[in-house]
Amino acid sequence: MTIYKKSVYCISCEDCNRKSDLFKLLSPEEILILNEDRFEVQFKPGENIAKQGTNLTHIVNLTSGLAKVYIEGINDRNLLLDITGTNAIIAGPGIFTDQRYHFSITALEHSSVCFINVENFKKVINSNTAFTAKFLEYLNKKQSFLYDKLISLTQKQMHGKIADALIYLSEKIYKSHEFDLTISRQDLADMTALSKDSAIRILKELEKDGIIKISGRRITIPGMDALKEISVKG
Repeated sequence: MTIYKKSVYCISCEDCNRKSDLFKLLSPEEILILNEDRFEVQFKPGENIAKQGTNLTHIVNLTSGLAKVYIEGINDRNLLLDITGTNAIIAGPGIFTDQRYHFSITALEHSSVCFINVENFKKVINSNTAFTAKFLEYLNKKQSFLYDKLISLTQKQMHGKIADALIYLSEKIYKSHEFDLTISRQDLADMTALSKDSAIRILKELEKDGIIKISGRRITIPGMDALKEISVKG
């Protein structure tokens, strides 16, 4: 069950010691605007943070933990867009269009989320050009990442897709060549637009070739150069 309470870190936006670099651009008065109608929620692994199609009344600011962002597609198939960690700000196109979430967000670990009122967020955007420019830069980087992902999903073979996913998890999410995989095998399949069986089969082939090692949820990548070569060749 989702726990609706403030964490020991959550006093006010002005005093927050986990504030993202983006919010550091705001004046004390603008911080107070964001602090109005703001609340923090603790999520357990597997709990929904936001649901595709529902009203987008608050910006999601992940202050701790790890979450997946995904599109709920046809016939109960999902497309995992991104895995995001601490200080991520998740809004999506709905903030300036139809005020709807165009994706779902689910916690992968015990996570804290600060929900910031959309209208208050827009007030700050309209009053602080440096903040707006930094926010647009943040969104453009996310957009660029999705373009690269689109190329991978539409133009690469199965081995290339899995290689891209493993490289991303290693270098961007866990920042190590050895990590405990927080996401499920189904999530890995959803990242690569493959079936779960196909994703597992490719993992086994990569392990057989000595490029990766798998022990339960633990993945080690001794053959990162080989994995990157597979990624390039697609």
